[in-house]
Amino acid sequence: MTALLKQLPAIDRLLNAPPLLAMSDQIPRTLLLEAAQETVAALRQELLQLSATAATPDLSLEAVAGRAALLAAEKMRPSLRKVINATGTLLHTNLGRAPLAQCALDAIAEVSRGYSNLEFDLESGERGHRFAHVEELLCRLTGAEAAVVVNNNAGAVLLALTALAKGREAIVSRGEMVEIGGAFRIPEVMAAGGVLLKEVGTTNKTHLRDYGNAIGNETGLLMKIHTSNYRIVGFTSAVSGTELVALGQEHGLPVLEDLGSGMLFDLSPFGLPQEPTVAEAVAAGIDVITFSGDKLLGGPQAGLIVGKQAAIGKIRQHPMARALRIDKLSLAALEATLRLYLDRERAIAEIPVLQMLAAPAEAIKQRCQRLARKLRPVLGALVSLEIVAEPAAVGGGALPLTQLPGHALALTPRNISVDTLASRLRQGTPPVVGRIQEGRLLLNPRTIFAAEEPQLVAALRVALGNAGGLNR
Repeated sequence: MTALLKQLPAIDRLLNAPPLLAMSDQIPRTLLLEAAQETVAALRQELLQLSATAATPDLSLEAVAGRAALLAAEKMRPSLRKVINATGTLLHTNLGRAPLAQCALDAIAEVSRGYSNLEFDLESGERGHRFAHVEELLCRLTGAEAAVVVNNNAGAVLLALTALAKGREAIVSRGEMVEIGGAFRIPEVMAAGGVLLKEVGTTNKTHLRDYGNAIGNETGLLMKIHTSNYRIVGFTSAVSGTELVALGQEHGLPVLEDLGSGMLFDLSPFGLPQEPTVAEAVAAGIDVITFSGDKLLGGPQAGLIVGKQAAIGKIRQHPMARALRIDKLSLAALEATLRLYLDRERAIAEIPVLQMLAAPAEAIKQRCQRLARKLRPVLGALVSLEIVAEPAAVGGGALPLTQLPGHALALTPRNISVDTLASRLRQGTPPVVGRIQEGRLLLNPRTIFAAEEPQLVAALRVALGNAGGLNR
């Protein structure tokens, strides 16, 4: 054992060995040093625990330096990186929700590479407001009198509640007490904003009289919440926005509606269920409407607030608005995305989420067939490949009952477990995330971009090569 331990190369020799020396221009010396030290420490531990029958690890300078180089490269790899989404869930929250249109990416690059007029009025030469870059667009697209934008929709709801009803009551239907991702609940949002919750009605039925009977001296606003991430079906009743507005006007109370997923135009012609649009809520007379930028709108993470001038003015001037303000890169992407909506056909053609939603089932099947032809030579006898009928989901707390008909590739590995194959794909470059179902790995092309197909093929080749299959 002493002789083996003495064979471990010195750190300075490792750093000057070709595998690490070749990386010195791209990787900081501190990380190379860490990688060398950790590699030697790991090998020392392996030797100390070596059994009499186990093979001795290669302790040559080249082998140890190569192992350290792999560790150094791993240390430099970004934590947040591109992933191929093969799950069939369009707005996968864990995978970043909506991918951006090319024009939005171009806008981010243009604004970020230098200075911009983020809060500067080029005409007057005086300080401006960042939300002014999208306010006119939002008003044109929705019919609202005014608009303001913050960093996400949870923030938009919190800001609107705080600005309009802090210290007072907000009346909400019991059937609309939603919880979004991360156990973030409407009652807790209200409490954080200093607003007192007053529930009315029952889980499945709420009537206008329930709101009317609950109004008192402490009432600050009436709130309506679109249940975008769940549905109550069967023996149900809910109060419309128009009815709530009339009641609010009778008592001098503003009405706030959280639309959540943020549909800007009706997609039912593509076979999707009819969702309330922002313009419809504005037309109903709702004072304040909040919705997300990165769900069905298909833009960056943002909380959009539109409505009547008086209510939006209070929200805009509240101190919390600065704490929740949108950053310049998201703002640039949002403006570019909203401009696409000025032309309905262009929006559907260029916004990825709308493309995926509108894609017919037959087109998805044809993509499966094309991918299968590319994959079969790679998979060989190592994996059984089938094309199966498999719907896609919208995800992201939008259209919860909707299943988008289509097909997927079903992979059943023969020499390794399906969990091992899925794990290797997740740890590849780029990572590929599929869905395991009934012992098969499903890859749904509805959420795979055409440009990613060669990367998917290469990722499977590497994963199977690691399994002792093809090494091409």
